[in-house]
This record gives sequence, structure tokens and C-alpha cells, in this order.
Amino acid sequence: MARQKKEIHKVEMTDGKRAIIQQLFQEYNIESATDIQDALKDLLGGTIKQMMETEMDEHEPVRLAV
Repeated sequence: MARQKKEIHKVEMTDGKRAIIQQLFQEYNIESATDIQDALKDLLGGTIKQMMETEMDEHEPVRLAV
């Protein structure tokens, strides 16, 4: 039985996207895959933390009856 090829989602590379990527490479001095991972952690870490804190603030603590 022949394997089916996975469909690849291709995103159009616009001039704006290309400029953002170039800025990231310059700002974070990206030279390797590890550098890319570190840059993404730096960029997304604060955002994810803020989202989690907001989520926790929206839920009131559960009070247990004693």
C-alpha cells in the first residue's frame, strides 16, 4: 500500500515578513538553530507568562467547606 504524501501548508513570504526575519537575525545575532530557539523563548516567554497570569486572575480561588 502506497503512503500518501502529507499536504504542506505554505505561507507566502512577503517583503514585510522578510524584513521582520532580517531584523530578528540582526537583533539576536542568530547563527544557529539554538540561537533561533533562544530568540523565540525570549520573545514568547513574557507573553505566555502574562497570558497565564491573566487566566489565573480571572478564576476565583475555590473555597473548600471545612
